[in-house]
Amino acid sequence: MLAEFLQFLFSGITVGATYALAALGFTLIYNASHVINFAQGEFIMLGGMLAVFFAQMGLPLPAVLVLAILVPALVGVLVEKLAIEPVKGAETVTLIIITIGASLVIRGLVQVWLGKNTFSLPAFSGDEPIHVLGATLLPQSLWVLGVTALVVVALWYFFNRTLQGKAMLATSFNRTAAELVGINTSWVLFMSFAMSAALGALGGILITPITLTSYDVGIMLGLKGFVAAVVGGLGNGLGAVVGGLLVGILEAMGAGYVSSAYKDAIPFVLILLILFFMPRGLFGGKSTDRV
Repeated sequence: MLAEFLQFLFSGITVGATYALAALGFTLIYNASHVINFAQGEFIMLGGMLAVFFAQMGLPLPAVLVLAILVPALVGVLVEKLAIEPVKGAETVTLIIITIGASLVIRGLVQVWLGKNTFSLPAFSGDEPIHVLGATLLPQSLWVLGVTALVVVALWYFFNRTLQGKAMLATSFNRTAAELVGINTSWVLFMSFAMSAALGALGGILITPITLTSYDVGIMLGLKGFVAAVVGGLGNGLGAVVGGLLVGILEAMGAGYVSSAYKDAIPFVLILLILFFMPRGLFGGKSTDRV
């Protein structure tokens, strides 16, 4: 029983860490512009698919990682410049529809370019499982957890110790006041899209050796990342991480103890319960109105 529980827990924490990275991406853009970017899942897919593409070209792993993060970051910047910036000040629903449109374009282009096949990526440090109290843990899971932890620490440092990070925080609290003290809020939005896309791509790269990837995996990963962001409290970084891990663990436990048929339904049942009993999420993200 303990081995079984640990097996589900390890699985849940691993995939939950990916949801946490996706949720952090949603949080970054929401804080900078109050836009909910439903193209976030496609950046996760892009990271995994590009990693496979560059690996098949024979590039070394460090080059694969850098390129598979940089290219989606550039795509994120293009989405902001070509789709979001021209309609600055539009209604929230309009902006959401635009990001959904952007996700459809990205998914369609990748489908045409790389096809509909499912792809795999070699694990970063072998496939020899680690045995813990009867349960097995893949080395790649440690990569997922370790890199996610490093990203969380790096983001904390960025927002609390650097001028650029503080400028982004100031913009998230009050855009008009930030502009009055000389902060370039357009640059903040530009950076938030780049960072959000890079975070999503990183999650996609890390999880691909475990779950495989294809042109359409971003849909569910993005939605579950959004669920994680809302569960934790939209706009709250810590909430995004906790929400991601919680969604991942509950999903794995539900699939293991109930039925894998309900695996994808569990996060959406969770979001309904959270919104019903705690509308602002577990960590009470900022409540803001667009006027």
